[in-house]
This record gives sequence, C-alpha cells and structure tokens, in this order.
Amino acid sequence: MLWSFRSILFHLRIGRRPPPGSSSHTFVRSSLQEVFAVTEIFAIFADPAVWAALFALVVMEVVLGIDNLIFISILSNRLPPEQQAKARKLGIGLALGLRLALLSGIAWLVGLTAPIIDLGITGAPGSHGEPTFETAFSWRDIILIAGGLFLVWKATKEIHHNLDGEESGELLDKKSGGKAVSFGSVIVQILLLDMVFSIDSILTAVGMTDDLPVMVIAVIVAVTVMLLAADPLANFIARNPTVVMLALGFLLMIGAVLIADGFGVHVPKGYIYAAMAFSAFVEMLNIASRRRRVAAKGTH
Repeated sequence: MLWSFRSILFHLRIGRRPPPGSSSHTFVRSSLQEVFAVTEIFAIFADPAVWAALFALVVMEVVLGIDNLIFISILSNRLPPEQQAKARKLGIGLALGLRLALLSGIAWLVGLTAPIIDLGITGAPGSHGEPTFETAFSWRDIILIAGGLFLVWKATKEIHHNLDGEESGELLDKKSGGKAVSFGSVIVQILLLDMVFSIDSILTAVGMTDDLPVMVIAVIVAVTVMLLAADPLANFIARNPTVVMLALGFLLMIGAVLIADGFGVHVPKGYIYAAMAFSAFVEMLNIASRRRRVAAKGTH
C-alpha cells in the first residue's frame, strides 16, 4: 500500500516542480487532492445507475440540441458559401462554451429559478392540482420568454416574406443576394439563442442527475453530435427550399413553447418532438414524390 501511494505521488510529480514561493508540503498536498479527485470520478462511474443516467442524459441533450441546430443551420445558410461552415462551427463552439460555463457556475444557475417578480395571478388548478399557469417569474422564466418572443418574431417575419415572394433584405431571405447580412450579425443572433437553449439544456441536466462529471460528458457528447450533424443538415436545407418553411414552422412552435414554459405552462417535450418528427417524415415523402415525378418526366 505504501509503495502504491509513493508510486502515485511520483507519477504526479514527473515533469512538475513546486511553483516558486511554495513549499514541498503544499505541492504534495495539492497532488493528493488531484489523486482523490480522480479516484472520486472513477468511483462515480463504477455505479451502473450512473451509466444509465449518462445514456439518458446524452439522448435528452441531443434531442434538446435539435432546436439549436436548426436555428444555426438556417442562419448560416444565409451567409456566403465560404463563411457558412465557419459560422456553424463557431456557433456550435459557442453553444459548448456557454453550456460548460453554466455548469461551472451551477449554483448560480440554479438560483435563476427563484422567483423575482410575482404578479399574484395563477390559473385554475390542473388535473394534478397545480395551477395551469403562473405569473411568479424567475430570471429563467424571463430569459425563456424573451428568447421565445425573438423566435416567434423572427420565424413569423420570415414566413411572411417567403409567402410574399418579394426581396426583403431580411436575414433568412435568400433573394436579397446576401448584401444585408454580415457574419457578425449572424453570430450575434446565434449567440443570443445559444444562451437561451443552453440555460434550458443545463437546467434539464441538473434535474436528471446530481453528478457534475456526468453532466459535462453528456454536454460534450451532445455538442459533438451537433457538430457532426451541422453540415449535412444545413446542406440538406439548402438543397430543399421547402424544408426552410418547415424549419421556420418548427422555430415558431419552439418559440411558443418557450413562452408557455416561461409562464409555467409545461408542454411535454415528447409531444413536441414527436410532432416535429412526424412533420419531417411527411416532408421526406413529399420530397421523394417530387423527385420521382421529375425523374419520370426526364425519361419521356
């Protein structure tokens, strides 16, 4: 046991010297703290229940990241081709940075759920006895409502311009030739929505597990999946203009759900993503049908 202890300390000290002005005792104590921290992490992952929680949290984080990814893909497609991949990578990198920063200040983040404004208005009791809506707002509620309003405003405006078929100069209007859009404006809007989605994502993670290493790993895996899926999704949207309208409809629905969540009306996310998946499936059938008709015309 003594040899194992000395071996650990020896490996910790390889290539490292005590900082100037610090004693060997302080250096050894810091090395021991590192050993105990690593041992604690290994002990956490020795529990099968932790692996089950990690898998569930990774799946949940990936699903929650779909909203973020759709918004990033649509915005980046509005930029010149040589800047699109850079904007997507930067946007997803900002999403990862914000999530990890929020995890590092998790105590502060949890404090965002404490009510700061109470208008004293509540809805009628629901089926489980809780009010159908509330007006006791926390910082989290205010952020969700603001983000939801931004999504509803942006999606509604772009749907209107797509239906008009006129040049609008708006961010998502591809007919304006890209003159009205700068790389900076796209990144700023991505950053604002990253903040909203990141807070929602991390608060979900906090509700599913108490182990910080599990949260960090789940966030990194989910953002890595987003990074791998970003280019294929954006290219697919660019090749199929009708998907843009469907994606804008998704953003409109997501914005409405964020606003409802801010008012204490919690819509089960399973229903939302099931509806999105069904809509996407129907659109895939439409795309396949159009391609077959085009191919049939080409053979005649």
